[in-house]
Amino acid sequence: MLTTGLSIANPAARAGNLPLRAGLGLKPQHFQEILDGAPDIGFFEVHAENYMVAGGAFHHFLGLIRERYPLSLHGVGLSIGGAGPLDEAHLDRLVSLIERYQPQRFSEHLAWSSHEQVFFNDLLPVAYDQATLARVCEHVERVQNRLQRQLLLENPATYVEFACSNMDEAQFISTVVERTGCGLLLDVNNLYVSCVNHLRDPLLYLNSLPLAAVAEIHLAGFSEDLDGLGERLLIDSHGAPVDQAVWALYEQLLQLIGPQPTLLERDNQVPAFSVLLAEAQQAEQLLRRAPLVKVPA
Repeated sequence: MLTTGLSIANPAARAGNLPLRAGLGLKPQHFQEILDGAPDIGFFEVHAENYMVAGGAFHHFLGLIRERYPLSLHGVGLSIGGAGPLDEAHLDRLVSLIERYQPQRFSEHLAWSSHEQVFFNDLLPVAYDQATLARVCEHVERVQNRLQRQLLLENPATYVEFACSNMDEAQFISTVVERTGCGLLLDVNNLYVSCVNHLRDPLLYLNSLPLAAVAEIHLAGFSEDLDGLGERLLIDSHGAPVDQAVWALYEQLLQLIGPQPTLLERDNQVPAFSVLLAEAQQAEQLLRRAPLVKVPA
């Protein structure tokens, strides 16, 4: 019999930050294996939009897993960078979902995916100018006020840039964090992909971000292609193991900020759970070796 309510067996799992450990994206094909095997994993993350219904099998299994593990909720459809106002009906569904599962963290993307009544199956880039900055800050503040919690904003993977941009991405993100009090979900793979695509130094970009605001880290794999000029093009595919260059950048990040909750993402060509768990254990080894440092605000 399917259940649709939520009963947290461990009240301590309801509140506070995610543990300083590695976590995995929760996939339906692994639900039963997780419940049967009780793997030693720091937390699980789910995409909010997959659970914006009243009941069903997804809620049944997520309720059971949430009783045992901390949870991070990751949004992909708020369109924080969109030109129009936020979708209030979407926000209402998000509020209900957060009240139901009480995740330790909620995050969204610095991107847009809808315009008026048109929805795109992608996370599209924004212009880094004053008009967009004001709009993104307004949207972030609206989300935080509705959810009554801090939003973690994720840096994007980009393939094109706007000619009208008059500030760089790190400066834009830093200003949003300063003005709204939101946190930063630092996706190391996105950072590396964007820097390679735009011929920038990843470590220089990393050091220009507001690292004191980092409250969660994402790691993922990319695919590789050539652009129209025959130049190297990386694509944030989430369909491959984490690349060695991304692991190296992650190690450098941990040296700068110390251990932070780290999510291993795999959304395409998802392998056996044991393969994902091994990748999470690799991140755990690096987290254990990371120095305990306090980044100046």
